[in-house]
Amino acid sequence: MASGIKDKVAILGMGCSKFGERWDAGAEDLMVEAYIEALEDAGIETNQLDAAWFSTHIDEVGVGKGGTPLSTTLRLPNIAVTRVENFCASGSEAFRGAVYAVAAGACDIALAMGVEKLKDTGYGGLPTANPGLLNPQWMANGSAPGNFAQLASAYRAKHGVSKDELKRAIAHVSVKSHANGTKNPKAHLRREITEEQALNAPMIAEPLGLFDCCGVSDGAACAIVTTPEIAAAMGKKDLITVKALQLSLSNGLETQHNSWDGSYFHTTRIAAKKAYKEAGIENPRDEVSMFEVHDCFSITELVTMEDLFISPEGGAVKDVMDGFYDSDGGVPCQIDGGLKCFGHPIGASGLRMLYEMYLQLQGRADERQLSNPKIGMTHNLGGAPAQNVCSIAIVGAHGA
Repeated sequence: MASGIKDKVAILGMGCSKFGERWDAGAEDLMVEAYIEALEDAGIETNQLDAAWFSTHIDEVGVGKGGTPLSTTLRLPNIAVTRVENFCASGSEAFRGAVYAVAAGACDIALAMGVEKLKDTGYGGLPTANPGLLNPQWMANGSAPGNFAQLASAYRAKHGVSKDELKRAIAHVSVKSHANGTKNPKAHLRREITEEQALNAPMIAEPLGLFDCCGVSDGAACAIVTTPEIAAAMGKKDLITVKALQLSLSNGLETQHNSWDGSYFHTTRIAAKKAYKEAGIENPRDEVSMFEVHDCFSITELVTMEDLFISPEGGAVKDVMDGFYDSDGGVPCQIDGGLKCFGHPIGASGLRMLYEMYLQLQGRADERQLSNPKIGMTHNLGGAPAQNVCSIAIVGAHGA
């Protein structure tokens, strides 16, 4: 019977480019920027890599559909490179491929790289799909802000939250993340905002204002993974290992009958339960030290904290307003600024989230460093509330 991958794979090194409007750099430049940092952090040479996984979502930015853009850019030693894509969880999918290969014994050292040049697409938001004459039933109709605004309305209706109460809660989510982002030199947006600014910002899709939506950015991030035994033999100490990786995809239930009320993410609840079981976590509110969740919109973060079973159902508004997820709260969330301050280069986001967890666990997060974190958790959500992909990773000190 499968027993999971807890502590079977260690993160040997990680790297992350500066995120933002990177008109100065192509996708290849961003990959090199992240890779050089990861390679130096890992203390290895390129010829020691056995395989690589490469994530990018948009085909029209010069990186193509295969794995050769990564192989040629980094001059990899003719190893296997697999290109993966899974909506906004694409970066996490690259990490999952590399980790599973090491855990299975298929290779000793593997690379996961994610990159995206969204600014080059010319869109003000995420580029839209063009299905031509075919518009499949499962495709989300409408804008991303519109879809997630409906999540907010459903949440309010289910839990009896007033419009003003919810708007103030999601404003606090945004204010908190912007405050965190000011301390991160790699973030795109590094200015604090006030609750008044968030509440009075131009409306995008009621109740989501301008500051409740993440930006559009370019960026890359990567991880190099191996076994704890190999890492230890290389002289690595204070190893950070993977405790759990789980992926859950919608099967259409949300859109085909009325058992789903639109107020939560069905896939997140499934993936979270499996991840906690794999990691041996029984009380996540007490055992998880910090979170990076998919805050494409501030309402998404608020709802996700219930779906991850940190806040009780209907209780996230109170936790948010009590500062439970602030940098000095019970369980800090988006300590690096999150998608709110980094933007969302789709192929890179999942690995960028893991990069912050890795730095925090090693005590290397500079002025945003938390006090003695033990377990970090990342959450990616791809697609719309009614049809989505959820990827969860849990990492922590080896043996913890």
